[in-house]
Amino acid sequence: MKQQRLSRIDHEIQRVLGTVITRQLRDPRLGFTTVTCVEVTQDLKHAKVFVSIIGDRHVARQTMDALGHASKFLRGELGHEISLRYTPELTFVEDRSTERAIALSKMLSEG
Repeated sequence: MKQQRLSRIDHEIQRVLGTVITRQLRDPRLGFTTVTCVEVTQDLKHAKVFVSIIGDRHVARQTMDALGHASKFLRGELGHEISLRYTPELTFVEDRSTERAIALSKMLSEG
């Protein structure tokens, strides 16, 4: 039962953050970003947000800086959208799985 609740909270946070990042953040350093996964701790006080960024390493670094800078704003917006006892602290982690999948696909098509 608890795992189902955490899973629902993960997906809801992912949906809300994806919407807020694409529609409300106006940072010029922000590249094309997709929230791929969210993992919330059992006590709901911390959330690890995995983001996929399209672009080179420079764009990814700038985007991660912009997300880190906007984390308090994003947490506030999350608190307005989702009613939880605690609004989790957000930690952003770059998800490179899409990048690896593209590289693997290129290798398979060449060989």
